[in-house]
Amino acid sequence: MKRILLLGGVTEALAIARTLGPQHIYSLAGVGRVPTDLSCQVRVGGYGGAEGLAQFIRAEGIELLLDATHPYAAQISHNAARAAQLTGIPCWALRRPAWQPQPGDDWREVSDWAELTAALKPFRRPLFTLGREPLQHLDEIPAGQFWTLRALDVYPGNKRCEVIGARGPFLLEDERALFERRQIDVLVSKNSGSTATEPKLEVARELGVPVMVLKRPVLPGVDREFVTTAEVLAALASFTRF
Repeated sequence: MKRILLLGGVTEALAIARTLGPQHIYSLAGVGRVPTDLSCQVRVGGYGGAEGLAQFIRAEGIELLLDATHPYAAQISHNAARAAQLTGIPCWALRRPAWQPQPGDDWREVSDWAELTAALKPFRRPLFTLGREPLQHLDEIPAGQFWTLRALDVYPGNKRCEVIGARGPFLLEDERALFERRQIDVLVSKNSGSTATEPKLEVARELGVPVMVLKRPVLPGVDREFVTTAEVLAALASFTRF
């Protein structure tokens, strides 16, 4: 039976991994919790770029590379596409559709950290939902601003930043309470397209809170691209049959 290497990073990847047998490999970068209840093999850690990934593919006899990493993990996706080219195997990708602004939304797209910090100057109580990246900038918090930073795990903040460790899915009423308790006046978000984290956008819409949306990176072309888990599973069933 053909051997698959699944690169994880989104919730859908775990759902796919749960369908894979022991000959397949589910690969994680090491951020967040590592599942222990899977039938497939689990690998944690990097590969050393595209060439390192290609070497692993050859050594393990991988016949299909499936990229189900986060939409903002652009470097990993580029490495995957290149490694597949180097080894002559197909590369498939699960790519969530981006969220689209709805009536009543006040979305302001920014390209990078410098553009974001400039756009945040008029605000006082931002809520960051970008993962760990803002932790690198805690000493840059402007006077008069207090940051609330939500990440998968708790990290040290400082006098003007509190870090909340929380994992989705998030409930609408809990998001409302968070915005009100923290007096959030601007939301900072990636456009992940995840239904698990979408309620924050609904609350921002309800309260008239602007949303700074980090622009999605450009991802490489692949042999096949899917937008739902069901599409991936159907394609995998056909692939492994031959």
